[in-house]
Amino acid sequence: MTKRLVEIDDALLERAQAACGAKTIKATVEAGLRAIADHAAGVDHIRQLRTMEFDLDAFDEARSPRTR
Repeated sequence: MTKRLVEIDDALLERAQAACGAKTIKATVEAGLRAIADHAAGVDHIRQLRTMEFDLDAFDEARSPRTR
């Protein structure tokens, strides 16, 4: 882990800390970074899903009850 010196807006930090319930500045910053990374991953996943082709017949077959 790398130590970093950054200037952070105090009011924004207080709002973020209250929103995420973090008790420390470090936990607040990590929660914010995690939220950004998770959001980006979700956007990428949606982008991939939009480019996929689906075989709707196979989907319907998989959903239908199997008879013996």
